[in-house]
Amino acid sequence: MEPLPLDPRGAPVPRYGSGSLADLLPAVAAGMGVPVGHGGPGPLLPEPADRVCVLLVDGLGWEQLRAHAELAPFLSSLLPGSAPLTAGFPATTAASLASVGCGLPPGVHGLAGYKVRDPATGGLMNQLRWDPYTDPHLWQPYPTVFQQAHSAGVAVSQVSAPGFEHTPLTRIALSGGSFLGRTDAGERMDLAAQRLAAGDRALVYTYYAELDGAGHRYGIASPEWRGRLRTVDGLAQRLAEQLPRRSLLCITADHGMVDVPQSPEARWDFDTDWELRAGVALLGGEGRARHVYAVPGAAADVHAVWSEVLAGSAWVATREEAVELGWFGPVVEPRVLPRIGDVVVAMTGDAAIVASTTEPNESALIGMHGSMTTAEQLVPLLRVHG
Repeated sequence: MEPLPLDPRGAPVPRYGSGSLADLLPAVAAGMGVPVGHGGPGPLLPEPADRVCVLLVDGLGWEQLRAHAELAPFLSSLLPGSAPLTAGFPATTAASLASVGCGLPPGVHGLAGYKVRDPATGGLMNQLRWDPYTDPHLWQPYPTVFQQAHSAGVAVSQVSAPGFEHTPLTRIALSGGSFLGRTDAGERMDLAAQRLAAGDRALVYTYYAELDGAGHRYGIASPEWRGRLRTVDGLAQRLAEQLPRRSLLCITADHGMVDVPQSPEARWDFDTDWELRAGVALLGGEGRARHVYAVPGAAADVHAVWSEVLAGSAWVATREEAVELGWFGPVVEPRVLPRIGDVVVAMTGDAAIVASTTEPNESALIGMHGSMTTAEQLVPLLRVHG
């Protein structure tokens, strides 16, 4: 018996407004007496602090951390009493970092995926690499929480790898206060702790990318990923042990990850599947979360075919359905709406839509993310008080 298409109304929508990444920094700022206009303290931080450091580990999913607790004894010691956040949809770095830094869901900040259509050009725009270039502040016009906190007198610092300082994504999602670049991850932890003591109110953001890279290349079951998780645990403990008085360390992530098997059953290849290609002008997003842009007049047919082909393996929604169901947040602004695919696809299980010819590098990855499964959506919010 053939599987039936999954009802998109059954997809587990991220907890925008109460327990998503977009809610974290507004809660932090409110606890410092800095209302940012689109959030409040809520339940995320029951004990506000005057000095807060956010350590974001790229790719550290809640389920992956719990499954490998023995490799991360320090982080695992913080799990009791903690609850995960949801990343937001799509669960991908560009969208999540914008949600964190702006305190807004994707439907408002506008970074609605890995690759989306730019309405001004009609072509795809990679929002992680910002290629092809477009004016960052027209693409994402809202001030970051860091900028608002800095304007309110909070000592704000970003402590990250030097190469991130001038990227468009940093400018529109993570800027505000001082950027301090350090190549060595241990030095970043030391400097982050020092910057927490820079004022009576301080907000510090620091970032570790390499766990995500190991997951993409080798998978989360690999020795390489496990080694990076041990490194993350040591770095987090190093930072925690240096916290000044009246401070709070929040450890979180931008998304989790799923290992996609190297088999035709798990990897639908858009570039060789005539059914999936029919009526499609552009394929955006990434393997686990796709924006499908139809040729004029073909959107309904594309939706019907993708729903049938991916029956049982994906939530397939029209743009209108995805917006109404709140996949991108409670509100999708008019400037963001045409960036979203005519058809939006969120994979279940461990399957992906690859494109072996047009996306050879992405299609070769083992670890992928983007969808609304708990393995991808749930990220930790671990707290350490100084």
